[in-house]
Amino acid sequence: MEADTTQPPSPPDPPQDQPGKTAPVPEYIAAFLHAVDILIGYGRHLLDTVHRRASTPTFPAIAAGFGTANLSTIMAHLNRGILRAEALQRFLLARAAAGRDIKMVIRRIRTTEPQPAPADPQPEPPADQPARRKAAPRLSLPPGHDDPEFFMPTQEEFDLQVRRRAVGRTIAEICGDLAVVPGLCTPACWNGLFELMHYFGGKVATVMQEKYDREQAFIQEQNKKPDSTWEWMRLKPDELRQVLGFFIGEPPVDPFEAPATGPP
Repeated sequence: MEADTTQPPSPPDPPQDQPGKTAPVPEYIAAFLHAVDILIGYGRHLLDTVHRRASTPTFPAIAAGFGTANLSTIMAHLNRGILRAEALQRFLLARAAAGRDIKMVIRRIRTTEPQPAPADPQPEPPADQPARRKAAPRLSLPPGHDDPEFFMPTQEEFDLQVRRRAVGRTIAEICGDLAVVPGLCTPACWNGLFELMHYFGGKVATVMQEKYDREQAFIQEQNKKPDSTWEWMRLKPDELRQVLGFFIGEPPVDPFEAPATGPP
């Protein structure tokens, strides 16, 4: 008789990491990157089509978000918004590569507290003792610092701002430069932007106040033009979508390109 030399199969090798396989993107950073992609895509599309849009009677519906119909001002805002969004994108990608997510900003709830009792008056310093010098006032920013036509930060300055500021504040500033408002967004897109601003250090109220201020400035500008119309103030959501060609949050559509048609 021959001996049975068959051996039981050896257990499989333990799974190993595949070379080149990237780690998953942290949850909040993934949400920010998605929003930034939408904002950059919209900003670039509007920058490419703004000259043609300016010649249409519906252009005021878009220009009102910038507070003016001046193309150079609108393009400066668009360029600054895109550059800031690209700086935020670089920051997020670097943070994701390090495996670090973004933390929510816990807002403090103001409570009514009793006022402290007034302090006793301080005695006058002796005549031979010099009085303390008052702190010098802080220098204000140069005039026009918020106008991109007068002041445009460099790439290094954008990167520094993004690193030092809350990411929700940066999203709010990008929305301001690109004139992103609820009426031009899909509900899902605006809700996402709202949450990113609200929970990560931005102020939605600032964006909405800026929207109102710009609309008032645009009205004053249009009042000086005898041929101005006010239809842009009464457009319904579906009509706004036709003006833009899409809602922000959807793939951009060029309204000036004729849709492709098949053979008859």
